[in-house]
Amino acid sequence: MSETASPSGRRKDDHLRLAHDQQTAPSRRNDFDDVQILHHALEGLDADQVRLDVPVLDRTWSAPVYINGMTGGTDRTARVNRALAIAARETGIAMASGSVGIALDDPSTAPGFRVIREENPDGFVMANLGIGRSADHALRAVDLLQADALQIHLNAVQETVMPEGTRDFSRWPQALEAVVAASPVPVLVKEVGFGLSRRTLTRLHEMGVQLADVSGVGGTDFARIENARRPGEDYSFLAGHGQSAVCCLLDAPTPAPQLLASGGVRTPLDVIKALALGARAAGVAGAFLKPAYDGDAEHATAVIRGWLSQLTELMALFGAETPAALTGTDLLLRGRVREYCELTGLDAAGYARRDRPDAEPVTDPVTDPDTDPVTDPRTPTAPPSRPRTRT
Repeated sequence: MSETASPSGRRKDDHLRLAHDQQTAPSRRNDFDDVQILHHALEGLDADQVRLDVPVLDRTWSAPVYINGMTGGTDRTARVNRALAIAARETGIAMASGSVGIALDDPSTAPGFRVIREENPDGFVMANLGIGRSADHALRAVDLLQADALQIHLNAVQETVMPEGTRDFSRWPQALEAVVAASPVPVLVKEVGFGLSRRTLTRLHEMGVQLADVSGVGGTDFARIENARRPGEDYSFLAGHGQSAVCCLLDAPTPAPQLLASGGVRTPLDVIKALALGARAAGVAGAFLKPAYDGDAEHATAVIRGWLSQLTELMALFGAETPAALTGTDLLLRGRVREYCELTGLDAAGYARRDRPDAEPVTDPVTDPDTDPVTDPRTPTAPPSRPRTRT
């Protein structure tokens, strides 16, 4: 591999550098800050009672947090992937690769992705590929990493701003259906930081997609990254476009694929909030990229271990023995999130009274408004997790 072997390789290095620059900039508020967990002082547990393991598809992940897809394809990015793969192995968490499309087009770059499986032979690994690729490419992506799942990313906004990006999105649904039908492993569909709307999640469910990462705005902003690569930087108005992971989770339909959440997950508390809103697990990119940026596997491992320890302590504090139990947590929704709820017909106040035995049942206008309370089959033991008002 070479740092400047091809335009695609240079783009990969640009993405890594610009994403890292965003993560080292002063921290920005995002919609996770508008979600407050209502404190109940006598609801805590013994931390030894807490279990972090969570069912995802037909497997059990050891923790409700994973390393999300970031990079690969050059010497520089291979060092990052190696550090992250070692950290995933040492902590037992799942990991996604960056987009392997470059390796399918140029096999000389494949070692920068294979290192993920070589360093983590028994872990849960997801191969990442951009939408629009053929079913044959999907099979090759899975084979490249001996992957346990195939992560297909949707990135229409990024492609629009990218100088060399596509402008034809019309064939994406048909391409995705072909990949879902052909893939030997479950297909996970994710955005790259602009959010999966209620309508999109419904379409994904109808296509047979089993797992979706709502990947919302608030973390790494690929509109800003691609705009920084343009001489005129004339797409700055798309920075911040999209819906947050918080809003996507709140408005997710039933039925839907099993949900993961990423985009602006900065701390273990953000993970807790995502789980409380119905995600099975939360994906982290930027916060794990920082310690791995110089290839320091030991530092990356220590950071992730710290997150797992804090997740255990926070779940004990909030009285949740398992990640699924967090969907009964009382939440106060404020600011932009509350405004989103009001504009889309969601009952923001309902989230503050999830545990009240005298609370009136809430209903969903998508079903029979007179008879059917909102329930979420992904968390069958939890109280209603997505209250909605009648519209």
